[in-house]
Amino acid sequence: MRQDTIDRIRAFTADRDWEQFHTPANLAKSISIEANELLECFQWSDEGYDIEHVAEELADVMVYCRNMLDRLGLDEDEIIHRKMDLNEQKYPVDKAKGRSDKYTRL
Repeated sequence: MRQDTIDRIRAFTADRDWEQFHTPANLAKSISIEANELLECFQWSDEGYDIEHVAEELADVMVYCRNMLDRLGLDEDEIIHRKMDLNEQKYPVDKAKGRSDKYTRL
């Protein structure tokens, strides 16, 4: 995420004095709620979705994720790379390529 985007999210939150509500539990709940609203965009069709509505709901998820990163003092690149390292171990290309099985079934 670009720094100007991060700064805008932080300013939006600070200007409204909402940090007080951004406990890890509240943010996790909000991420889940918004992710379910994103899922609702595909409720009745895998193809007939409104891309603008999808983008709005996806942005909501990302904003709450950014707030969670800030609250917990985490760096998004660091935690993503760490998780990708784990995923690469669990899903080696020679076993997982072209398959959707969980790593325990490879």
